[in-house]
Amino acid sequence: MSKKKAKTTGKAAAPPQGGTERVMSDLMRLLSEQNFKNTEEANQFMHDLMQKTGGFIPPRASETALDKAQDLIFQAWETRSRAQRIKLARRALTISPDCVDAFNLLAEDNAETPAESCAFYEAGMKAGERTLGKDFFKQNQGHFWGLIETRPYMRARFGLAVTLRRLGRMDEADKHLRELLRLNPNDNQGVRYELISLLSEIGDTAAVDKLMAQYEDDASAEWQYTAALNAFRKHGAGAKADDLLAKAIAFNPHVPNYLLMRKPMPPELPEYIELGQESEAIHCALDALPFWGETPGALEWLRKTVEKLPTSGE
Repeated sequence: MSKKKAKTTGKAAAPPQGGTERVMSDLMRLLSEQNFKNTEEANQFMHDLMQKTGGFIPPRASETALDKAQDLIFQAWETRSRAQRIKLARRALTISPDCVDAFNLLAEDNAETPAESCAFYEAGMKAGERTLGKDFFKQNQGHFWGLIETRPYMRARFGLAVTLRRLGRMDEADKHLRELLRLNPNDNQGVRYELISLLSEIGDTAAVDKLMAQYEDDASAEWQYTAALNAFRKHGAGAKADDLLAKAIAFNPHVPNYLLMRKPMPPELPEYIELGQESEAIHCALDALPFWGETPGALEWLRKTVEKLPTSGE
């Protein structure tokens, strides 16, 4: 089964692994200094570099104010002290007021209310728009996340969308989430899960179907259980909804135990999600339980369906 990092419940935009993005940033700086004539030269350069360094990317000295500010954020991501992270973020902004990830960090660690988080994320998003420029958005839409310099902006806009939803500003959140998917339809951030949850919350069954068709290859439990619930909301129990629910249960039979509250949620959520396993079921049920509970007859339909099937996730 494939395994992926779980999204951080209760936080809008969890920080990435600082070491990974630092290495990628160093690599991009290094490659930008070269003048390769073709792909073969670039590949040979990387081969020679890896041979020379034993597989490590040598760190590059930061030259611009923004790079120096981002270096402080890399450092902040690696520290466990909340106070120290906030201190480093504020220091980063004195070096460069356009350091998007400094605003993102303050939204997570310094803001005391969703409204304050919203203000930090919005400031970060605007800083990203300034540094990237309008032409950059036009030229690179469709593969935005693949460019390392876009990621702070993408984190800020995603965080803003999640926080706007918490504040009940659904239309605004919807707009930002859809724009993120337009910029990066491969959806490395998992934006579609936030959007499908929002659409389920407001009861827009047609929009749920449309988004599911856009990502029809998504085989996650969340996608499958949402498809079943959406069919039930539109048509009630019947051949289509029953078939979708049976397939969802077959894929991950652990989910009903949590939706039906036969098992309590663990005190700490799994850090990683393994498809088809209990870790996935916990996260899926945590997101989906409100929608199942608010849909008349849905939990009873689920209970009866589980009882008819040969496995119930025990």
